[in-house]
Amino acid sequence: MGWLQRRPQVTDNASFYTIGLNKTILLVGLGNPETKYDLTRHNIGFYCIDEFVEKTDEMSGWILKKNFKAHVSEGSMNATKVIAIKPTTYMNLSGEAVLEVSQFYHISPEHILVIHDDLDINFGQIRLRIGGSSGGHNGIKSISKAIGENYGRVRIGIGPKSPEQIPSEDFVLQKFNKTELSELNNLSRETLSIISEYIFGGSLPQDTRSFLI
Repeated sequence: MGWLQRRPQVTDNASFYTIGLNKTILLVGLGNPETKYDLTRHNIGFYCIDEFVEKTDEMSGWILKKNFKAHVSEGSMNATKVIAIKPTTYMNLSGEAVLEVSQFYHISPEHILVIHDDLDINFGQIRLRIGGSSGGHNGIKSISKAIGENYGRVRIGIGPKSPEQIPSEDFVLQKFNKTELSELNNLSRETLSIISEYIFGGSLPQDTRSFLI
């Protein structure tokens, strides 16, 4: 008999139920660890994974694990073990944390989902895919170097640059503007839905989502 599942509607207190699965998945939010980077565009991966951990009853609070070079939260959703991490290595060395955790828990790349910003996608859109190039994102470069490219990506749009002539490295480290901040709840809701679908569906479709109302 195939596995059965009940996929929940994601709310402010997300709760997950499933029967018959037996795997471990790794969710990775990318960002820089200092508080001065909170709510900057480059830290949107941290924001989304924080929202998932906070709003999912089955996930533990964050614990700093120096041997993993990451803050770690763990949960058990029936037969599925979920590990969520925020690397403490700074963006350019994110692969070190992903490699340490994936090796310790024996998690293959196809069971890893990375949530990160993407300057080539307009704010308001989220693109999903497995594998592919880094698109110039240093965190993705580091992860791909460490474990290969065959992992899932949740690419959250932060573009286009404004003003256009601003260096990309400066733009991504800026705080979201007032209009963008007002849409972060919608972004969080859509990202939690994507994570839910990934946990229960076991795969990531190539897709584009919009969270602007």
